[in-house]
Amino acid sequence: MTSLSDLPIRDDLRGREPYGAPQKHVRVELNVNENTHPIPDEVQADVLARLANAVAGANRYPDREFVELRDALAAYLGHGLNRDNLWAANGSNEILQQLLQAFGGPGRTVLGFAPTYSMYPLLASGTGTEWIAGDRDVDFELSAVRAVEWVRRTQPDVVILCSPNNPTGTPLGLDVVEAVYDAAPGIVIVDEAYAEFFPAGEPSAITLLPGRERLVVSRTMSKAFAYAGVRLGYLAADPAIADALRLVRLPYHLSALTQAAALGALAHAPEMLAMVDEIKVQRDRIVAGLGELGFHPYRTWSNFVLFDNVANPREVFDELLAEGIIIREMGIPNSLRVSAGTASETGEFLDAMARYVARHGAGAIVSAEHAPVG
Repeated sequence: MTSLSDLPIRDDLRGREPYGAPQKHVRVELNVNENTHPIPDEVQADVLARLANAVAGANRYPDREFVELRDALAAYLGHGLNRDNLWAANGSNEILQQLLQAFGGPGRTVLGFAPTYSMYPLLASGTGTEWIAGDRDVDFELSAVRAVEWVRRTQPDVVILCSPNNPTGTPLGLDVVEAVYDAAPGIVIVDEAYAEFFPAGEPSAITLLPGRERLVVSRTMSKAFAYAGVRLGYLAADPAIADALRLVRLPYHLSALTQAAALGALAHAPEMLAMVDEIKVQRDRIVAGLGELGFHPYRTWSNFVLFDNVANPREVFDELLAEGIIIREMGIPNSLRVSAGTASETGEFLDAMARYVARHGAGAIVSAEHAPVG
């Protein structure tokens, strides 16, 4: 059988590993930041009706410009945006890929701040863009001073700011976005995949778009809308950004079924987002519970919690998995990440962690020094 090494793939792809989130199916799955709450029955019924109507016309290509969907996304976001400011693709990963296809590429660079979303360097590699990993401040925070220092030092063609950061959950101040934009020579992308989990009243980087034609805010319906399986990501930006992406997108890249499903969810946005407050309650419950057990949860504005002071992350992972609970190892020393689930799932996780600590005693916890990473 032919192996990958036998194929004439690009030299810069040799030896690389694909995106590797575990796909184990167990009783309690809290490892990939999904929304574990089910879609309400009435919303399912409307979406299914829309899908049936789309299937009836599936012999024809979908609307290449997905105008109705862009109108609906603009209405959802508000802030005076219209269809010209919106673009969508098959998940926010494809949004980011198209942005790097248009503004990155061979001989160009993209700057991010590690540890951050593991797809960024993979997308950079796939588009022939050089990935530059800047570092962070204490407790994975990112200050304007540090971010601007990296921008001035590297002069990147693209900067990606993850807000809140994945896998750490760390919030990002709008002052950092403004400072990076003013210092950067090229495109600045703010990845707000978890924006709906911000504390009430906290502004989005969307508020910074007027007058900043190089600023892009990326969003997804995978998290708050419980639509991970639909694959719908989108961005808000100056209309010229969408014009650039039209040069690199595949024709008819959003299927009629995807458009119909997204429109159905957006038509029921209040019902779909009603679960967000409950998820935030469970997230905060995880933070409190882990802290009481002696672990150190990081500040988070997302639907997940990164925690350290874990003496043996692999052991914790394996023992939880044996109980039918899966969380995530992120390769960060003495740390693990867990997604907020339903009240029942969160309870099962915290109870399992309490049993782990009871079994291993003082050996379960290690004092970690919270220092700059990178």
